Amino acid sequence: MLAPQVPAPLTLRFDAGTLVLQGNTCPESLAPFELDPRTNTLRAPGYRYADCVRALTRMGAEYTDTARAYQTLSTGAAVIPVPRPYQEEALQAWSSARSRGVVVLPTGAGKTQVAKMAIHSKQRSALVVVPTLNLVGQWKTELSRAFGDPIGVLGGGSHDIQAITVTTYDSAYIHADRIGDRWGLVIFDECHHLPSASYAHAARSILAPFRLGLTATPDREDGRHALTDDICGPIVYQKNITDLSGEFLSDYYTEILEFDLNASELVEYQDSRALYKEFLQSRGIVMRSASDWSQFVKQAATSAEGRAAMDGFRRARALAFGAEAKLTFCGKLLQEHAHDKAIFFTQDNHTARRISREFLVPLITHETKVAERMAILKGLTDGTYGAVVTSKVLNEGVDVPEASLAVVVSGSGSVREHVQRLGRILRRKEGKVATLYELVTRATVESRTSERRRQHDAYR
Repeated sequence: MLAPQVPAPLTLRFDAGTLVLQGNTCPESLAPFELDPRTNTLRAPGYRYADCVRALTRMGAEYTDTARAYQTLSTGAAVIPVPRPYQEEALQAWSSARSRGVVVLPTGAGKTQVAKMAIHSKQRSALVVVPTLNLVGQWKTELSRAFGDPIGVLGGGSHDIQAITVTTYDSAYIHADRIGDRWGLVIFDECHHLPSASYAHAARSILAPFRLGLTATPDREDGRHALTDDICGPIVYQKNITDLSGEFLSDYYTEILEFDLNASELVEYQDSRALYKEFLQSRGIVMRSASDWSQFVKQAATSAEGRAAMDGFRRARALAFGAEAKLTFCGKLLQEHAHDKAIFFTQDNHTARRISREFLVPLITHETKVAERMAILKGLTDGTYGAVVTSKVLNEGVDVPEASLAVVVSGSGSVREHVQRLGRILRRKEGKVATLYELVTRATVESRTSERRRQHDAYR
């Protein structure tokens, strides 16, 4: 006589960044799972792990969980500085939101401290995801101080996975499908990067039920910041520069300085803009959005007139960015602030190189190797250099505690970029008053750009 057939128990497993529920007693539907017709199983994105577990618990189902491969840390942090009041408030707000959400704090306010407190409180394997290899090194050093070694590194030629690991967004995208089950807590530094397609895919492939996003500037001009709510959680705590300056950040002062093009620059600027504007008018293009710009780029590539218009646009822009009067003023600032540590920001590499050559200031661009970047920043900190010039690279994620002067020689209309540049000089030091000068070429497109990028409380 055959033995009665016992239904196979349900099994929840991790599969290539997703969660699969299978077994003879598997329900036909169970949110957030969806039927995968390829395998006739229920499947959900990896980041919905906590929701899946809650759904199975509500259903009263017996199941085997083989999905989670993360550990409980044997000890918490050995060394964590006494938190500031707002850091404690941030951690409490995050914990109260089921340990899922975004903490918004200005640059220099100690977001790393909040992350260390979160790892200590949860005591789960943790993955810290950062934008750059520079930041991988900084985070590894900070985490080693707090939790001891080993701290793993994934990216930049390293594949050392530990209970606490630091990786870049790019490396997370490459590896999350295979190893996204290894962490119970994921921390996204500069989490405004998350909504890009590849980074969002990585975030969805990581199983971690506890998720912490950190940023100083949560909003994106493309409106995709709402996606962060889904893959990381909503904003649970926020403090702005104006909330913390004076007590926890340096007092600061900002000033717009306007300059005129010289006679020859003005003629060339007007001629270059005329080429660009005439082409737009002839093709019926009105610049109101990114799609209008895309239309211009496509049409400019199809004719000699279009290519001349594009050249005119670029030349006019370069003249506004690097007006001779601006560069002369940069030299005066270097003399007047000889005892201050300064960062000069530009929108383009050409202007950055001109400043570097003319005033013998070390240059950091996207082409500068990591080791050289770190050596230059160390030189700025220890006094070997009094200033550095950069085109965008130092906008975010670089710790320059000694810097007290920022000079925005040119920039985009991005509010985020402008706030990030201010943030680079706000780390508190006794007696320090940070200063940001914004240099704008009068009667050019820079005037409108400056108005757009200053739409933030920090500049009001």
